[in-house]
Amino acid sequence: MAKDFPTREENYSQWYNDLVIKADLAENSAVRGCMIIKPYGYAIWEKIQSALDKMFKDTGHSNAYFPLFIPKSFFSKEASHVEGFAKECAVVTHYRLKNSPDGKGVIVDEDAKLEEELIIRPTSETIIWDAYKNWIKSYRDLPILINQWANVVRWEMRTRLFLRTTEFLWQEGHTAHATRDEALKEAETMLNVYADFAENWMALPVLKGTKSPAERFAGALETYAIESLMQDGKALQTGTSHFLGQNFAKAFDVKFLNKENQLDYVWATSWGVSTRLMGALIMAHSDDNGLVLPPKLAPIQVVIVPVFKSEEQRSMITKKVQPLIKGLQKLGISVKYDDRDTHKPGWKFSEYEFKGVPVRITIGPRDIEQGTVEVARRDTLEKETFQLTDIENKIAHLLDQIQKNLYVKAISFRENNTTNVDSYDEFKRILDEKGGFLYAHWDGTPESEERIKEETKATIRVIPLNSTQEKGKCIYTGRPSNQRVVFARAY
Repeated sequence: MAKDFPTREENYSQWYNDLVIKADLAENSAVRGCMIIKPYGYAIWEKIQSALDKMFKDTGHSNAYFPLFIPKSFFSKEASHVEGFAKECAVVTHYRLKNSPDGKGVIVDEDAKLEEELIIRPTSETIIWDAYKNWIKSYRDLPILINQWANVVRWEMRTRLFLRTTEFLWQEGHTAHATRDEALKEAETMLNVYADFAENWMALPVLKGTKSPAERFAGALETYAIESLMQDGKALQTGTSHFLGQNFAKAFDVKFLNKENQLDYVWATSWGVSTRLMGALIMAHSDDNGLVLPPKLAPIQVVIVPVFKSEEQRSMITKKVQPLIKGLQKLGISVKYDDRDTHKPGWKFSEYEFKGVPVRITIGPRDIEQGTVEVARRDTLEKETFQLTDIENKIAHLLDQIQKNLYVKAISFRENNTTNVDSYDEFKRILDEKGGFLYAHWDGTPESEERIKEETKATIRVIPLNSTQEKGKCIYTGRPSNQRVVFARAY
């Protein structure tokens, strides 16, 4: 399957696009900029969704659902929010079609114009805070901790499967609190949930920090983010959590009677991750042979491929592996037994390697005689002979090893591609020659941030949390700076 497949070094962008399509993860749809997520790709998303959903519920959140359509007037209530999304909004203006007078298809019925246009959800703060206005009257009604799994539309001109599409899937948390401190704690808690998921499920090390004012979410007072590094040296924002202050409460007049019996505005957060995580998963771990998936998120964790020359041999092997399959499933390991006779074993080996299945077990008549199987691991492509005795626990241990190895490999890559720079010339040279995360001093002004972005295409990814104070000079202006921030070119 890896034939006619470009290497990462030859063309990283083409490697990524071809991998997504040839591994049956997704494909472009008939609607420009939108994608079809195929069953194998959606199975990975379901694993992501399942793990995160449990983490949300473990931290006290509940799921709900809010409408896809948002009245246009809602976006006029919070000025910075509407400004941030205005150019990306898809607008519904009519509610009916009719047959074309010339008999060729259908046209929009000009008499069916909506009294107020509807915006297809780019994010849900406005419609949710309109609902919260009716839900919140007293401090006893707080906090409200809600998440929704949904799709959103943000009109994109340049799209790439999973990384940037006009419609994408995501979750969005929206919480309401009685105090500023509670809301800030919530925003930081959810940032840590995302970091925990990225590192322990995706095997993806992340940097935690805040965004610069220019990079904040529209309508937020503070945006927290996790940033990861892809194999081409570019950064990818992997999750964000926003402290919204009282902006949306004031815009939608959401007040509550506090413990002092005084009216006050509610404090808010929102936070989310999307199918962009799929892009991060692919680009962080995969290689020139295809997908490499961390076992915790692999739809198939173990595939068993029998090698047989006759129906009798196939039946014998099938009977022999049934206890193994049941033993692995009892340990919570997803197993596929592929005894198709329409494809040769070599073709199957190539298919499962390309699709990133973490462990492949091969068994033939001779293996049964010897009480052994051949085990291949996807991350290193190494093969080993296992005794069938207690093999289930050995495979479980191997899956843990693979999960940890992918994280260690990603950490090592990030360390080797992280550089402290102290001059603008060095900054530009490292960006062009190496890429990666660049820790540099910045004077804190939006002017210098914008000039650096215009001249180098690098942006401030995060201002690191809890970083030590280090006095220095801005690489662009030479003005004083108290700490380094993280720059990178990014997706």
